[in-house]
Parts: sequence; C-alpha cells; structure tokens
Amino acid sequence: MSIKTIVAALHALREQKPLVVSISNYVAMNNTANALLAVGASPIMAHSRKEMAELLSFSGALVVNIGTLDSIWIERMLFAVEQANIHNKPIVLDPVGCGASSLRTVISRQIAQAANKLIIRGNASEIIALAGEKGKSKGVDALDSSEAALGAARYLRETYQSAVVISGATDFIVTSIGQTQLDNGHAMMPYVTAMGCTLSALTGAFAAVGEETGLAAAAVLGVAGEIAAMQSKGPGSLQLNLLDALYLLDEATLIERLKLS
Repeated sequence: MSIKTIVAALHALREQKPLVVSISNYVAMNNTANALLAVGASPIMAHSRKEMAELLSFSGALVVNIGTLDSIWIERMLFAVEQANIHNKPIVLDPVGCGASSLRTVISRQIAQAANKLIIRGNASEIIALAGEKGKSKGVDALDSSEAALGAARYLRETYQSAVVISGATDFIVTSIGQTQLDNGHAMMPYVTAMGCTLSALTGAFAAVGEETGLAAAAVLGVAGEIAAMQSKGPGSLQLNLLDALYLLDEATLIERLKLS
C-alpha cells in the first residue's frame, strides 16, 4: 500500500464518519472512544445482545477486544461476530493477553475461526500465542520483538484469511499481498494503558471505509504518537496530547513523517 492510499483512507474516514461498534474492555473504553472521535469516526461501546443485531445492520465495523473477559461477554462477542458476518462487516480482533491464560487463548482462536472478514491486531507475544507458538507473555505486555512474530503472523493470515497487524517498537502489517513495516511511534507510548486497544479501534474505523489491512490505522497512530510525545513531559500528558494530535493531523504532516517500507 502506498502513502497516497493511506492519506486517501484518512480523508475518507473524516468524510464518512463511520460508526464503529466496540465490544471493548473496561480499561480501554474511554481511551478508544475518545480516539475514534478525535480521528473523525463515531464510536458506540455496545455490549447488550439485545441491540447487537440491529447495530451491526447499519454500522461500519465491529471491534472485539477481550481485555476484561468473562463468561457473559464471551457469549455476546460470539453473537456479535455472527451478526457482523451476516451483514458482511469487517471484524477486528484484539486478543488482549492471549497466551497469559488458556481461556484468553482458546476464546481468541474461537473468535478468529468464527469471523469472516477478519483483521487481527496484537502485540508480538499475543500474535505468537494465538498462532500456537511459544511466546514470552507477561500479562498483556509483549516481551517478544515484532520481528519475532512475523512467522506467526503469516500462519494466522493463511489460517484465518485475515490481515495481521503486529504492533510494537516497529509495526508490521502482514496481508495476502506482502508485508509492510512502519517505524513511527515513540518509546513513551507503551506507558499509556490501552494504546494497543486504541490502535485496534482505529483499525476498525479504517476498515469501515474500506481500508482493511490495518496499515492506515497504524500509520496514523504512529505519527500522532510521535507528535504528541514532542509536547509531553510524561505518559499523563501524552494521553491528552495524543487526542489533540489525532484531531489535528493533516495529510501533509502524515506524508512528511511516515516511515514506511
């Protein structure tokens, strides 16, 4: 994918303001909803089975984030995936903490298997665990490098016919047509909770306007993170400045700062 395509996707997102249905975790809800609003999308944090079929009939995409998993949410997540399939909507799976417990690993694979139009977004350890290789996981944090997860990402792409986004110091996007590397972002970003969840939410927003690789979302968040870090003394101010950076990000800045290969 070219830089021009990423820029076009950002323009389309801001014009169309797609509705993104998010089954997200308690930690991430506020962060991801605000990030979606800042970039130009429309979030709805939905968890009730009673409204899921209706919402997915007219929304742009579904994001499933398993961060605060329990038995009730599992049933709702699988039902939401079923409804997204019925309406041919893209589904973003964020397998938070996959590999940290057998429950998270089993449910992540179950959701991935059930989804038709799937994009997987995780850190290296989550991607490795989801693929079944032995990864070094400490809770929801990644101890593996992004490069170490490339083989696992290719396996997931082939197994689930999905795009795979490995986020980390370097981001990799693995699709049916190849592999793309992004070197944007800042070392302070992992010190803000739900940063990966934010990337998954943005991935859903871009998928809703037709950019279903995850690359545009990773590019936009990486560049916005760099800009925000320049104005921040620490993680607290970074969290606030990131929303401003997403809101103010223009196409010229995106083109100038992107480190894409």
